[in-house]
Amino acid sequence: MEDYSRLLHNLHDKTILGINPPVFDFAYFDFWAKPLGLLYILETLRRQDNSVYLIDCIYEGRQTPKTYGRYKPLRKQVKKPLPYAHIPRKYYHFGMTKEAFIQRLSQIPTPDFIFLTSGMTYWYPGIQWCLKHIKEIFPHSPVILGGIYAQLCSEHAHSLGADGVQTKPLHIECSYPALDLYDKPEYGVLMTSWGCPLQCKYCASKILWPKYYQRPAEEIIQEISYQERIPSVHDMAFYDDALLINKEAHFYPLCNALRHHFPNLRFHTPNGLHVREIDEKCAKILFDTGFKTIRLSLESTDPVIQKASSGKVSEHQYVKAVENLLRAGYTHEDIETYILIGLPGQHFESVKKAIDFVHSFGAVAKTAEFSPIPGTAMFEISAKEHPELQDEPLYQNNTAYCGYISKDITPEELQILKDMAHRTPLEKK
Repeated sequence: MEDYSRLLHNLHDKTILGINPPVFDFAYFDFWAKPLGLLYILETLRRQDNSVYLIDCIYEGRQTPKTYGRYKPLRKQVKKPLPYAHIPRKYYHFGMTKEAFIQRLSQIPTPDFIFLTSGMTYWYPGIQWCLKHIKEIFPHSPVILGGIYAQLCSEHAHSLGADGVQTKPLHIECSYPALDLYDKPEYGVLMTSWGCPLQCKYCASKILWPKYYQRPAEEIIQEISYQERIPSVHDMAFYDDALLINKEAHFYPLCNALRHHFPNLRFHTPNGLHVREIDEKCAKILFDTGFKTIRLSLESTDPVIQKASSGKVSEHQYVKAVENLLRAGYTHEDIETYILIGLPGQHFESVKKAIDFVHSFGAVAKTAEFSPIPGTAMFEISAKEHPELQDEPLYQNNTAYCGYISKDITPEELQILKDMAHRTPLEKK
């Protein structure tokens, strides 16, 4: 396993460029997406007297404004890679254009090091695209590839042509992301904890963050203050996988501080909240603190699927959570619930039942198509049936896997389920 921690700590008086690549996929949605790890690294290096620069191909390719500071990025239809040739869907490049990227590269002094981050495993074509153009402009600048894909698919990542690959979790001590490197960012991002104490069979949190750690409230407040000083920032997204765990000792004191220090900020939880933790007190604290986006992690009403989700929620607990949120002041439209589609062995009727269950209480169902993530128990199950997943990350794409690789749910059934979920409970009546 490669680890460039020592290199980072020894860099001083250098020119550093960080890059967040474009996304190549069938669809892309901005759930307050920022390359948080890369931003921590850049701030760390800046404090070591390095000159740091950032190119975020998604943010700098933004086009259509959405709610709470989000944007739809530019998109351009491109040729599908061979593994997707049989899929009757259009494939896109999301983010800044080639011309804009090359122009931005040309405006930056020759970097001593370039740090290129990565997201989903099946987004690696965006990394290839970046590497190609980086080497055209800066042929002698070493490129270090890191991020989620680099850790989960390290052998494949080594084949792309970067000069180094960070294949193990990178531990840095900096408490602030370099959000000011963006031009007028409208939202900040943070994690109040690393990892998750649960062990869901489809989740890679334990691989990316082997130890669960909740940060001190004082440190979190300082980090938010650092970002909130930017005049354009009005929203803050929490990236935690387990925000409400140990809520009496961690989350509630934090919310007291948030209400005191940041009464005008709006807060969002795109990763989903643990439903069983939302009692009447918790719901009221969420509402009073200013959490605007409430996403609940139900995943399924199927007992087998619930077991794969660490048994973290029952139907009764979900009903009580919705009631508590409504009583606290949220509307039915505010309460969005994640429903997983495409897990191994999951069938049409199982997903339909979960969607109907959510709608029966007036909440909004949001489908999340399953992506087999390397290193997880569900990936091993999927790979036994589909060995191609082991060697080609493109097959791990949620759109490709759920509708066209796995045979548990047909493309037609998948579309029916998504249409069902998108209809509001009122429309169904």
